[in-house]
Amino acid sequence: MRERKNPAAVAEELRRRLTDARRALDDGAAEEAGARYATLLAEAGEHGLTAERAAALLGLGESALETGELADALEHFERAGDLLADEPAPLRAPVLRGRAVAHYLSGELRYAVHLLETGLAELARAEPQDPDALVLLHATAIGPYMDMGAHHRAARAAESALALAPRVSDPALVARTHRSVARTLLAQGRHAEADASLATAAGLYDRLGLRTELAHCHWMRGYVRAQAGQLAGAEEELRQALLMLGETRAALYRSQVAVELADVLHRRGSSGDAAELLAGVLGDFSSERGAVHAAAAHRLLGIIAEDAHDTEAAEEHYVRALSLLERAGAAGDLADLCRLLGDLLRRSGRTEAALDAYRTGLGHRTAPGSTTLGPAQL
Repeated sequence: MRERKNPAAVAEELRRRLTDARRALDDGAAEEAGARYATLLAEAGEHGLTAERAAALLGLGESALETGELADALEHFERAGDLLADEPAPLRAPVLRGRAVAHYLSGELRYAVHLLETGLAELARAEPQDPDALVLLHATAIGPYMDMGAHHRAARAAESALALAPRVSDPALVARTHRSVARTLLAQGRHAEADASLATAAGLYDRLGLRTELAHCHWMRGYVRAQAGQLAGAEEELRQALLMLGETRAALYRSQVAVELADVLHRRGSSGDAAELLAGVLGDFSSERGAVHAAAAHRLLGIIAEDAHDTEAAEEHYVRALSLLERAGAAGDLADLCRLLGDLLRRSGRTEAALDAYRTGLGHRTAPGSTTLGPAQL
């Protein structure tokens, strides 16, 4: 007769293995971590352990985000949310953050913000308040806010996160906060402070051995330097991020970095290398997968086509980018693109069409930190 294990001992063993799976994910082994989480989910289900099932689903969702399987990630997060529906708001915050990131990466910026703001409102009502949960959602909201052009809301989120950071128990979360806040500092023209914030984050990630997060930090440092016009330093940081994300097989994130690196190469005079890099990753995107960077890739290809006096190809790329950005609601990128398209149409003698393009962009403003790539040359 098979010996029945003590439920408490089973739960403790599963929690230990969940920690091991998390460590594999932090080390950049997303596929291995996903396989471990799937096994743990099945075992937790056999023993009726709801909390451990939810933790395994959360891990599966985060693993799927790293590999770029956004539909799978969203499904895992929603199942975890269902299991935790009756739990206090702080326990549900990581799942909510996962759902928001999945929608954000899918190009659904407004819905991602809606989820985060709803979660933050619920956390604000909870007693006692949980600094870790609040900082997690505030830091996550900064990216969507910036892409939407909501710079004041992004700044408020950054201020709230930094004010709570001294009370946060998770050093990795503190590092993530510094990484996210850098973008709001950049939008305010505080380049040195943005770089210092990222240096703080990188130091924490390095000390904690969080390789995937460190790759994201190199990515963000490359972004900050590209926006500040420091192209050599930007290229160095983005190449490092690309190398590290390639090692961790973070497919979608790697493709996004490749688009930003292509922009830097183009701005340094290597348009051929930029176009080649874009050709290698453009198929990784769609309107539901990395839509903002897909639009950025088409925008850059349009600029390269204009430089080669291929007006027809340039217009085609700009129009495709416009369609993606209108769906996503990325205000800074949209304003920048409408100007490019309008200028192209005006130079071609199509004045009415140019005016329509300019009108589409009215009301949107670009600022450092609000566009995916560096600003187009005037």
